[in-house]
Amino acid sequence: MTILLSTLNARYAHASLGLRYLLANMGEMQEQTKLLEFVIGTKTTEVVEKLLAQKPRIIGFGVYIWNIEETTKIVAMLKCLAPEIKIVLGGPEVSYESAEQPIVQQADYLITGWGDITFADVCRQILNGPQPLMKIHAGVQPALADLTLPYTLYTDEDIRHRTLYVEASRGCPFKCEFCLSALDKTAWPFDIDQFLAELEVLHARGARLFKFVDRTFNLNIKTSLKIMQFFLDKLAAHPDDPVFAHFEVVPDHLPDALKESIVKFPAGTLQFEIGIQSFNPEVQALVSRKQNNEKAAENIRWLCQHSQAHLHVDLIAGLPGEDIASFAAGFDKLHALQPHEIQFGILKRLRGTPIIRHTETFDLKFDPHPPYTILATDRIDFSDMQRLVRFARYWDLVANSGRFAHTLTLILADSPFANFMALSDWLYAKTDATHRIALDRLAALVAEWLASRGYDVEQVAAAIDSDYAGKAHKLHIKQKAVATHKAAKAEGQLQRQARHQAA
Repeated sequence: MTILLSTLNARYAHASLGLRYLLANMGEMQEQTKLLEFVIGTKTTEVVEKLLAQKPRIIGFGVYIWNIEETTKIVAMLKCLAPEIKIVLGGPEVSYESAEQPIVQQADYLITGWGDITFADVCRQILNGPQPLMKIHAGVQPALADLTLPYTLYTDEDIRHRTLYVEASRGCPFKCEFCLSALDKTAWPFDIDQFLAELEVLHARGARLFKFVDRTFNLNIKTSLKIMQFFLDKLAAHPDDPVFAHFEVVPDHLPDALKESIVKFPAGTLQFEIGIQSFNPEVQALVSRKQNNEKAAENIRWLCQHSQAHLHVDLIAGLPGEDIASFAAGFDKLHALQPHEIQFGILKRLRGTPIIRHTETFDLKFDPHPPYTILATDRIDFSDMQRLVRFARYWDLVANSGRFAHTLTLILADSPFANFMALSDWLYAKTDATHRIALDRLAALVAEWLASRGYDVEQVAAAIDSDYAGKAHKLHIKQKAVATHKAAKAEGQLQRQARHQAA
């Protein structure tokens, strides 16, 4: 292969949509281009050995916040062993503030922004001359109609074992300053009929697990309804072999027509990722987030009460202008709506995002190393920020896991944030750990904490036993769900959802 396209994915179950776009648009060079994906944590020497075995002249790397450090080591080793190979970088992590980055200094070329067309152009120049004069190339943004869609490049192995990422649109019209999409001017839709034709082919090949990467799936309701109807038709035609679709939705935009479609989906087939981030209007204004909080809460409540969609709702701690009390109030408000999962995130300073403009005013201090997590603000000191980080980890283990459905009610009682923070502080004092806590040990610790809070020992035991007694039933539900979603078999993608549905 003359040209290699490579990246390190966070997990094997993730398949790089970006690299497949590049490969699909290589034109006459596609036959001499190969895609080679790895997983973070793989030894640098193993990655380099496999790349060099292909004897490439060019290697293009997709660089992201989760793989920048490991990819930097790979590029350095490649340049040591085979300096004649041209290294071309692209991806969000190197598209902004690039001059200071060691990986950019080591590489031969960098494409910032959209690389779908520009990567192929740079490769042509490298292979055929004249050689590119500039190291940094601003990616050309083509009309979406001019792009070759990449979905035929998902292999049968991908379809059997991996999440298939798809997009009906690119970009975002909103300007939330913590998000790279704040730099987009608008959202651009793909031709919906062509897109659905591609999904039809994937489904016919056996694909059942689809994750939409659109930032605002429900922005254009007419398009949303067409996509939803596509999946409803597949569910009707294949009731014993259902699809699972994941969408990111705008929380305060759920018109009746979309609700009518949503209620038709059975349990275990639909997941919504809903970004609330903060319920504090002053904080929302600071970060340019436009959101009708009352409407958003009303829509989440409706989805919980009237649909069988699995809800994964996001909050961000550490935003400028927000202290712990404000975040706690938002957390309690969101918990009262009863989504299946609350994804408790900690603010990160993604390169290029406008959030940096608040640094001096709110004394924002970010970790200088990826993933650039907030360490302290003028409202939350370092010690309390670390307490929030531990809260997020324990919340994932206890609440989001779905393993403590009955016990969680006792833990949270009438003050969810305060009570879980107390448990979090206690767990850390007891274990000095947030990872590698065996489930049996975690259950025993939770029981001990509840007893120390004055709960009746038999009541605690009954709650724990109820969660454990339900294991066999939940395991049956989980296995049935995974068995009917072929794409999720190897990685157990639907385990959490199954536990929440069974609770």
